[in-house]
Amino acid sequence: MSINFYDANAKEFFEKTVNADMSDTCEVFTSYLKTGDDILDLGCGSGRDSLYFIKNGYNVTSVDYSYKMVEMASNFLKKEVLQLDMREMDFKNRFNGIWACASILHIKKEEVPKVLENCHNALKENGILYASFKYGDGEVERDGRLFSNFTETTVSKILETQNLFKIEKIWQTADVRFKREDEKW
Repeated sequence: MSINFYDANAKEFFEKTVNADMSDTCEVFTSYLKTGDDILDLGCGSGRDSLYFIKNGYNVTSVDYSYKMVEMASNFLKKEVLQLDMREMDFKNRFNGIWACASILHIKKEEVPKVLENCHNALKENGILYASFKYGDGEVERDGRLFSNFTETTVSKILETQNLFKIEKIWQTADVRFKREDEKW
């Protein structure tokens, strides 16, 4: 469902997100890494965060499920972006960090544990996963996109049930996009 939205609205989505300043959150994530580490930008969208990581000395593999977003991000980054369904991802022990900014939230809640398992398998020992979700409960469809919302409690419960990740930090932020400051992540 969400892929159709992004394929149909890639240009508009790119323009609305490419300049959103995620540097504060990127800095929290990279504080767990060292320069030169390998990062998977899972659901890279415009490629905005991939560019931040590349400029700061990380080796970045950028992926997105939407063919149109892959095309736009590849042009923006001037490098290959892979088209990939995170539910079928099969990287093994390859990345020091996975950045899943506003991407796993488009997966049905019942499929999130499989995606988290795929992420765990893709990480090297002591790797770090950053994932952001809209703040709330349940699944919501809006404008042809599925959003699986989580709170600190509900995301902690999934992670504890799977016992694949140790929670380092959970925090709530405001949306950084223009006129979206009231939305919580």
